[in-house]
Amino acid sequence: MSGNSDLQRRHVYGRRKGHSLRAGQAKLVRELLPQLRVDVDAGATGNPRDWFGAEIRAVWLEIGFGGGEHLFSQAQAHPDRGILGCEPFINGVAKLLSAVDRVGLSNVRIHDGDARDLLERLPDGCIERVFILYPDPWPKTRHHKRRFICAENLDQIARIMTPGGELRFASDIPDYVRWTLSHMRRHPAFEWTAERPDDWRTRRDDWPGTRYETKALDAGRIPSYLMFRRV
Repeated sequence: MSGNSDLQRRHVYGRRKGHSLRAGQAKLVRELLPQLRVDVDAGATGNPRDWFGAEIRAVWLEIGFGGGEHLFSQAQAHPDRGILGCEPFINGVAKLLSAVDRVGLSNVRIHDGDARDLLERLPDGCIERVFILYPDPWPKTRHHKRRFICAENLDQIARIMTPGGELRFASDIPDYVRWTLSHMRRHPAFEWTAERPDDWRTRRDDWPGTRYETKALDAGRIPSYLMFRRV
């Protein structure tokens, strides 16, 4: 596919790289990542099911997968779902690659860049489920504009999701939970599915945990688990 010089370049807040990768991780980034990468600069377009294979019934998207624990668990548990993950932090990408390589998963694809660039390329109604788990809360008021949950991004997510699809959000920061609920409940394309407090206080059995959740619980912070339906 040809490149697209018109693709808008954005500033990606947060770290792109941490400590030096181990030799095995660096090798996977060089050799395995190109096989799994969804490269928007190379003009990745079309139905994302085609990026996986005929056996894939639907595609799920995780935005900011961190170390990849949740994405990896979902890919193992649902081999008939293509799991597409966005993460610009190369150390997190390397952790996921190590797990994928260890068990030979074939239903994982990665965009190691800004999720917004990928969202713009995806066609309407192509994603069945979206996960946004423990995003950076940008706690300072002057940085709130950097939060991923915003009207512009929700418009794009609503566009790419199938009717009846599900968006899952988790955070251990009460202010960001309130922020997310406010934005989601104002958006006409989503409805909050909670009917009782346990629906957002308790993580479902089909919702794998992450290292961020463990850190939050160890520090005495209580996560909230929000689920929304694409109407």
